[in-house]
Amino acid sequence: MKELHSVPLRSTTSVSVCMFFHLFSDAYVKSCYSLLLIVILLFVMIISLQSRVHGSSFAHRGELRHAKRIVVKLGSAVVTRGDECGLALGRLASIVEQVAVLQNQGREMMIVTSGAVAFGKQRLRHEILLSQSVRQALHSGNNQLKDVSVPVLEARACAAAGQSGLMALYEAMFTQYSTCTAQVLVTNLDFHDDEKRQNLNSTLQELLRMNIVPIINTNDAVVPPPEPDSDLQGIISIKDNDSLAARLAVEMKADLLITLSDVEGLYNNPPGTDDAKLIDTFYPGDQQSITYGTKSRVGIGGMEAKVKAALWALQGGTSVVIANGTNPKVTGHVITDIVEGKKVGTFFSEIKPAGPSVEEQAELAQSLGRVLSSLQPDQRRDIICRLAELLTERKEEILAANKMDMEMAVSAGVLPPAMLSRLSLTPAKLNGLSIGLRQIAMAAQDSIGRVLRRTMVANNLQLEQITVPIGVLLVIFEARPDCLPQVSALAIASGNAVLLKGGKEAANTNRVLHQLAQEALSVHGVREAVQMVSTREDVADLCRLDKMVDLIIPRGSSQLVRDIQRATKGIPVLGHSEGICHVYVDADASIDKVIKIVRDSKCDYPAACNAMETLLIHRSILKTPLFDQIIDMLRSEQVKIHAGPRFASYLTFSPSETRSLRTEFGELECCLEVVDSMQEAVDHIHKYGSSHTDVIITENQETAEGFLQQLDSACVFWNASSRFADGYRFGLGAEVGISTARIHARGPVGLEGLLSTKWILRGDGHTVADFSEQGVMEYIHENLPVGQRDRN
Repeated sequence: MKELHSVPLRSTTSVSVCMFFHLFSDAYVKSCYSLLLIVILLFVMIISLQSRVHGSSFAHRGELRHAKRIVVKLGSAVVTRGDECGLALGRLASIVEQVAVLQNQGREMMIVTSGAVAFGKQRLRHEILLSQSVRQALHSGNNQLKDVSVPVLEARACAAAGQSGLMALYEAMFTQYSTCTAQVLVTNLDFHDDEKRQNLNSTLQELLRMNIVPIINTNDAVVPPPEPDSDLQGIISIKDNDSLAARLAVEMKADLLITLSDVEGLYNNPPGTDDAKLIDTFYPGDQQSITYGTKSRVGIGGMEAKVKAALWALQGGTSVVIANGTNPKVTGHVITDIVEGKKVGTFFSEIKPAGPSVEEQAELAQSLGRVLSSLQPDQRRDIICRLAELLTERKEEILAANKMDMEMAVSAGVLPPAMLSRLSLTPAKLNGLSIGLRQIAMAAQDSIGRVLRRTMVANNLQLEQITVPIGVLLVIFEARPDCLPQVSALAIASGNAVLLKGGKEAANTNRVLHQLAQEALSVHGVREAVQMVSTREDVADLCRLDKMVDLIIPRGSSQLVRDIQRATKGIPVLGHSEGICHVYVDADASIDKVIKIVRDSKCDYPAACNAMETLLIHRSILKTPLFDQIIDMLRSEQVKIHAGPRFASYLTFSPSETRSLRTEFGELECCLEVVDSMQEAVDHIHKYGSSHTDVIITENQETAEGFLQQLDSACVFWNASSRFADGYRFGLGAEVGISTARIHARGPVGLEGLLSTKWILRGDGHTVADFSEQGVMEYIHENLPVGQRDRN
């Protein structure tokens, strides 16, 4: 690749600022016309500040969604088939679809493509075989064909024969999406000669203005001949399109260059080696840390040429991503994923963040988690108790930070009342947190290494099943800063490292609470076992850390939980998507208990996931004093009632009918529906509930027991408020969340829910062959007394 020269950076922001202040000083006392002009110029200046001026590339992946002009470079390995006999039509169709979609979104798309030589080689090879076969048949006078050999094909002839067919293929594919294309063939002279470069620029600008996708390729039919032996049989010879794409991107002031090849991106060592690691974000100063491998099966550029071209484009103000365009699992969305800012391939950035990447944090947490799990129970208890003390000692600092978050949230006006309530911390909340942490500290004594069972398998062969930490937890929570110390304490008690991803609404509070957690962990040298993830990555990117994260726990809205469940790639998710809790008032219910329980379930804290959302009433209660008292109580508490379909049918004038019987209101609203029996109530809850928490109010013990046994929810209560579904109230000290899953932990998840198990077998030279039909030993499987294993 020839030397790439740097380009000057361009900016108009400073000019706009100077013009504004100059006019402001001169026009301050002038006419309203001048003031209007100032306002207009100020508006233009703000727009220019918000726009990315070409000359400074995007600093973060998330900004790629703002890319307006995009160049997509298709390498030979992407365009050609694996057998190197023609084009990969399926891949090309997917790429064309993605480019067309982005073009129809209003972006300006350009393609730099290889493939003319490959397509031409296929066509010429077919023509030669056909021609030789015909001649041989005529010469022999029969149809017996001998083996025919195909000569080595000259690359320029292949390019000449293949270019028209390649372009016709692109044209046909893009026509399916009502997108017009244009062919542009270039050589090095088109960039080195100023007049030709300006003509090329003008042509491409006009095509983009007319919403046409330019398809650019080197004019391989007229390039210098290849080096000796570089066009061997079965190998496609092309010129380096990496430098072409970089030159073109900078010349056209493109926002983004996407280079697709046959590897996932840039690795620190050759791909396939044991210690090779994909680099998510590459900075110019990291070049010395890269060891390049061999080149692709086709093409002549190789990864080193791609990196050199990418860095040159980056210097010219164009962001670059190198990614895999051949993986069938991602080919259909690789380009659109990159533009959406997802973690695909290697992103080139000029700005290196001050802190570690999330992958580096996860690796560190994994390492420190093992140290944490090896601490003695009293050491882990010391850490948790110290954190509990810090919550009260530094109460003023915590509340001051929380006040800042609350003021910002209120002024922004984007958080609903339910989330504002969760965001707020009070002295009473902090005291409750401190008490709960001390309960967790006491439970930490027997958590890790507790023997669940001991079995004598055979003589001198003993088996134990013991509790062990899960590993690394990823806990994602929204405007719930009280989650941070709770989750940290439970992770410490169970010997798990934890990555915490809090909502930006509680950024100040979370920062202070995280500092306190790490201060407590420093008592025994495991400060980094609890880490706060503060990168710009989307939650979806965090959910892809399947090699470092063992369990994801979402704490937040039902939408957050659903997003995480969809985004996770092989990592178990512990949580509940919704909290649609029911309270069923039976025909034999006590009036006093009904009023107390319904009020508490709905009104104590309507934003909680364990608050009542649907009130089921036995039909016999309608038109009774009890029903009137229920309605009066809800109205006095300002609860808005939505009628279920059956309840609405009983009334001439009814409240507004609910939009869905599966609604989680999260506010002072609820649905009221009528059922004929306890069994019908159970069936209704199974159909519309979320398996979170459900309640029956009745004085009939048989009815109550039937409800408790038949209902398949994580928490089922008799004559008690749904608000009791909480780890602290259950004596767990705190909870990482409430799970409605049917595996592992269910209901409020505390310390026990964060432990896994492992099996330990102690033998004396035993082999399975000893227990075969010809063996001398037999299995015993006797249960032994369970006691705490000596960890010393």
